[in-house]
Amino acid sequence: MLASREIPIDRTTLEILFVVFSATLIRSAFGFGEALVAVPLLAIFIPLNVAAPLAVLVSITVAAIVVMQDWTKIHLRSAGWLIVSTLFGIPLGLLLLTSSHPRIVKAALGVIIMAFSVYSLIGRTPLELKRDSRGWLVVCGFCAGVLGGAYGMNGPPLVVYGAMRRWSAQHFRATLQGYFLPASLIGMTGYWLAGLWVPAVTHYYLISLPVTLLAIFLGRAINHRLHGDVFLKFIYLGLAVIGALLVFQSTVPRL
Repeated sequence: MLASREIPIDRTTLEILFVVFSATLIRSAFGFGEALVAVPLLAIFIPLNVAAPLAVLVSITVAAIVVMQDWTKIHLRSAGWLIVSTLFGIPLGLLLLTSSHPRIVKAALGVIIMAFSVYSLIGRTPLELKRDSRGWLVVCGFCAGVLGGAYGMNGPPLVVYGAMRRWSAQHFRATLQGYFLPASLIGMTGYWLAGLWVPAVTHYYLISLPVTLLAIFLGRAINHRLHGDVFLKFIYLGLAVIGALLVFQSTVPRL
């Protein structure tokens, strides 16, 4: 009888693939939210200085493919204003990151996001913008820059604006990726200049690429089945979770 060969399974690799697949599915289906899953969970299995660039590379892939798939659904003017105003918010976010009261700021932002979400879910007249508002675009883009610079979480202010504009699920997904693509490219350039794009990042990115692509196309199928109020309820619930997470993070002492 021939002895069967045992093929060793790299458990870390399987865990990374599962995290990347889950985060990408969420991002592809709703347009945002992978920040809750990707880096925090990846950092459990691999060093943070590998997890963060890996997450950004995956983000670039998701955004690039979605933009190619649905570029006609991108609100280019909205995305442009959000990107430009974000650049002005990033320095303040970095300043908050190095300040003596980052937890207070994080908690306050979390409470504001949760309040908006709860009001939108239970209020009779959720806030609505009938047309693009340059003022709201600048405010939301600036706040996205602040959150991104301080906590690497640009999404919530962008989601707030899209929810107020009542974008469809397809426009929501495409427009946010039109924002995230240049933002992620800039972020990855920063990691490269800082010497953080190391071989391990490329290795994990390449082995996770098949599940990333699968999740992108599955997420698109889910997105195209979401409509109207049902989609908005998912958006508000997602924002509420993000707000709660920010408050939780601000109260838990660092180890």
